[in-house]
Amino acid sequence: MEDFHQQTRAVHPPVIQPTGARPLMTPIYQGHLFAYEDGETLAAAFAEPAQDSGYFYSRYGNPTVRTFERALADLEGGCDGLATGSGMAAITTVLMAMLRTGDHVIAQSSLYGGTYALLHDLADRWGLELTHVSGEDPEEVRAALRPRTRMLYLETITNPVTQVADLPALAAVAREAGVPVVVDNTFATPVLCRPLEHGADVVIHSATKYIGGHSDVMAGAVVSADPRVHHRIWSQVLKLGGNIDPTTAWLCTRGLATLHMRVMRQSENALFLARRLAGHPAVERVHYPGLESHPQHAIARRLLDGGFGGLLSVDLAGGREAGRAFAESLRLVELAVSLGGTKTLVMHPASTSHRSLDADALAAAGIGAGTVRIAVGVEHPDDLWNDLEQALAKV
Repeated sequence: MEDFHQQTRAVHPPVIQPTGARPLMTPIYQGHLFAYEDGETLAAAFAEPAQDSGYFYSRYGNPTVRTFERALADLEGGCDGLATGSGMAAITTVLMAMLRTGDHVIAQSSLYGGTYALLHDLADRWGLELTHVSGEDPEEVRAALRPRTRMLYLETITNPVTQVADLPALAAVAREAGVPVVVDNTFATPVLCRPLEHGADVVIHSATKYIGGHSDVMAGAVVSADPRVHHRIWSQVLKLGGNIDPTTAWLCTRGLATLHMRVMRQSENALFLARRLAGHPAVERVHYPGLESHPQHAIARRLLDGGFGGLLSVDLAGGREAGRAFAESLRLVELAVSLGGTKTLVMHPASTSHRSLDADALAAAGIGAGTVRIAVGVEHPDDLWNDLEQALAKV
């Protein structure tokens, strides 16, 4: 390069590739372009694009992103994975890849508010037919099946009332009818449940939550059981452009390294708090699958490995005003949306994440005016309880 002008040399710094050693972690390949020595090889990669056919443009594939995709697919037991810029990007990509105008979808009543809104938006735009089921009774799913049913959409643990879907029983009914099963496994994570082992075809994550784990990323992910389904969804994300950036993918891979430790600690803390809250006079009901009083406790014991998750909700006596007073009186626990990070957070679903649901839909999802969601972190449980207790005293 010494033969070129300084201006040119500044644009072409050396690309250092280590020899005799390798990075312990996959580097961040922030650049979105990859150069080739000959045009034929580049043309071949571009003609038959696949995630591993040869990197040339990061929307099609990136080494840092592939590390995260493969690592998560391995934890979920899938054939492959793909990463997106948010959980909603993952959900949108899957729905658009697997559904067409006039198709029929069976979905749980208690879903993440963004998913519920998207399904109903697509119903208006595309003429999708929707049937909502409780997620508890396989016969309810069987009765809902139609000739144009093309998807059963479930959540392992629902938001915010922690309903636990009977994945093996529900998936078995769908499989008999040849209907693909899509499961949002965000709240359970592969630490507690791997839906593909129970008959699911596709698993979705909002990696923003437990996988990222530190409230500093926004990402989504999809893992498929069948390579053909995976390629179909990956082809769709290319068209939509909802890809993840390499630095975020690198942070998600970092999050996977501590995922098991964090989820188990969050589960322990949540169970501790749920038991304390269940005996408090200001609390009408605690929604947590680790409690024997939970309607799906038996299912949760069969389905979840080693813990019941880090999310719980409470119905406070006094309704919406009680929920507001409680949330605003907390000193350690933060009033914030989202979940899955190291800090404990509290929020009011009816006015935030599920604000798009009308009164009937809220009731069907089990969300009341006084329902407060607590996303439990990894702090010491005594400190968390002391804060919750002093706030409840002011309700």
